[in-house]
Amino acid sequence: MTTNTEKNVASAVAYYQAMHNKDLAGMARHLCDDVRFIGPLAEMTGKDAVLETANRFMRLIKGIRVNARMGSGDQIMLTCDLEFPEPIGRCRTAVLMTFEDGLIARIELFYDARPFEKSVSKEVFGSR
Repeated sequence: MTTNTEKNVASAVAYYQAMHNKDLAGMARHLCDDVRFIGPLAEMTGKDAVLETANRFMRLIKGIRVNARMGSGDQIMLTCDLEFPEPIGRCRTAVLMTFEDGLIARIELFYDARPFEKSVSKEVFGSR
């Protein structure tokens, strides 16, 4: 029997696999309508806003690899490598996701934002 935590971990990994595959509809299946995103360069609320930003972000990345996954109850933590073209290259990240009713309700992303501040932040996050 699969626990809710295991289902949430699988959903979190599937969300990032969909992002790796540049599959916006696949990502959308895992998000609450009022999902909250918090990252070093921007914060936003709402499925449409998160997907709009993800769509711009996916144009920039070469790939995503999930390295580790763990969960407890409604919270999941992943570590990932995001691969960008040079000069950025690999960006090591951690993401804490909170689930409600099997859907991602909150995404809190952690990474060193310095390489992105000038070149990527406006292109991905707009003027937020």
